[in-house]
Amino acid sequence: MTHRNILGICGSLRSQSYNRSALLAASELMPQGMQLRIADYRQIPLYDQDLERAGMPSAVQQLAQDIRSADALLIASPEYNFSISGVLKNAIDWLSRLQEQPLKNKPVALMSATLGPVGGARHQYEVRKILGCLEALVMPRPEVFINLCQPKFDADGRLVDAAARKAVADQMQAFGSWTERMLAP
Repeated sequence: MTHRNILGICGSLRSQSYNRSALLAASELMPQGMQLRIADYRQIPLYDQDLERAGMPSAVQQLAQDIRSADALLIASPEYNFSISGVLKNAIDWLSRLQEQPLKNKPVALMSATLGPVGGARHQYEVRKILGCLEALVMPRPEVFINLCQPKFDADGRLVDAAARKAVADQMQAFGSWTERMLAP
């Protein structure tokens, strides 16, 4: 595999987020040649067309540049009220306003860790729909839903559940292949 830079985007800003921990687990379990860096986009303001008219905020421009320079994206996010987290939706809304679309033709994998029994499935289906309209190349399978997640992470935030680690490892293996296939000339 060619060396691939993966940008991780966490749909939770909480420092001890289970989804941030899931991204770190994915980083450990990625095939050789893949390297993850987690984006920091907490400075992106709430979308406001008046702000947009005044000029695209620098935090939006930075996230767009981070996405453009990455080979692929790994998004891990909780499910809020049967849907997408507000911070993730807000970031995508800002990105969608850019002339040169950073998500277009970008390979993407999704995962989620939630306290609930469904594991973020509803969130992932909503994100797939939104990313599809922006022409991102979302990997269809395997899906990773880390449900009832609290006991699956230790006190340091490390994913310790064997079944969840296997699901993440399997997804990262498939994501490596997906990225190569989507970026092939």
